[in-house]
Amino acid sequence: MAARIRVCVAGVTGWTGASLVPAIAAAPDLELVSAVSRSAAGRRLPEVLGGGVPDVGIHKSVAEALATPCDVLIDYTSPGAVRGNVLEAIARRVAVVIGTSGLTDEDLAAIDAEARAKGVGVLAAGNFALTAVLLQRFAEIAARHVPQWEIVEYHQASKPDAPGSTARELAARLAAVRAPAVGHPIKETHGHAEARGATLSGTQIHSVRLPGFVSSIEILFGMPDERLSIRHDSGSGASPYVAGTLLAVRRVGTFTGLRRGLDRILEL
Repeated sequence: MAARIRVCVAGVTGWTGASLVPAIAAAPDLELVSAVSRSAAGRRLPEVLGGGVPDVGIHKSVAEALATPCDVLIDYTSPGAVRGNVLEAIARRVAVVIGTSGLTDEDLAAIDAEARAKGVGVLAAGNFALTAVLLQRFAEIAARHVPQWEIVEYHQASKPDAPGSTARELAARLAAVRAPAVGHPIKETHGHAEARGATLSGTQIHSVRLPGFVSSIEILFGMPDERLSIRHDSGSGASPYVAGTLLAVRRVGTFTGLRRGLDRILEL
């Protein structure tokens, strides 16, 4: 019988992290061996999340948690903590699945270099939901044929980073297809140029932060007398992200360096 993959979850009391725990416990090929949450450090998982979860201690830092040997770190923490957490894991030759948003292209390049140097795999995805992955793939196809597009992303009012990782990742993918055409140069906008959004990887991105939203992203393509809109909307539950995250955990040990996007390990 093959050995189970030993997993540490950072952000274990968060929206996705808490949903990952029972899913890992129910998987015959996975084993939760450690957990991280600054707000619940020093307690046990059943005490915090209730019955039916592994009796694992919660640590205040990834460095402490990784003192327990593991194979994969899952990070669902915060924009300010994720880079340090990932580099700590890589230094210990632990593979990483990143679900936290806020990493810049420069952060990801540094993570890729370290992962290659240590011979471990890292998978970072702006969104682990299958329908979000399909949106990215459909948008890449559309960008080959339609020269102009912009991205609008929607999140809850409390989200601290903008744009989010799904929008960043989508803009980077489209840049690899081509640079979008611009009807009027952004710098020559009359009034307030910032109203045209932020320019990332050549694409204009507009970030909406309001109550009532969970996570949505829309890419708008335009040509004379026709438009195309592709949109992904998340519901209130974390189950779509759990399934994609566990798929990444099972695959991240099969390659070296950083891969960006869940579709990099899917056969689409």
